[in-house]
Amino acid sequence: MNTNPYAVGETAAMPQNELEARALVRTASRLNVCKENWPVSREQLTEALDLNRKLWTILVTDATDKASPLPFEIKQNVFNLAHFIFKRTFAIMAKPEAKDLDILININMNIAKGLNEQSANRAKNEIAENGAPTGDVTL
Repeated sequence: MNTNPYAVGETAAMPQNELEARALVRTASRLNVCKENWPVSREQLTEALDLNRKLWTILVTDATDKASPLPFEIKQNVFNLAHFIFKRTFAIMAKPEAKDLDILININMNIAKGLNEQSANRAKNEIAENGAPTGDVTL
């Protein structure tokens, strides 16, 4: 747990997609540590896979909620991707191989990249409309 009050404030002020991107990158990093240090303990692998599974459970639950403003096609795509990730996770747990972590790492990193691009585009639009991104403080 991060006890740095500045880091807590920083994440509390982040847009949702930036928080999700950060979580995806951190989870991909945990999986990558397992891959690069293979063979790893069953406990270390299970922790990394469980973290990824829990993150995707949160993502798919949020995306497919009836109150979610996402279009149906996006909801369906997130659901299908999460289903794939869950199946792959259990397959890796049953027969662990370092190379099988690549797909989970790549999915997380690509989704994070897309989320970060959304944030960059939103910031550009805010600058174009308002002269400064929302939340900027001028001293």
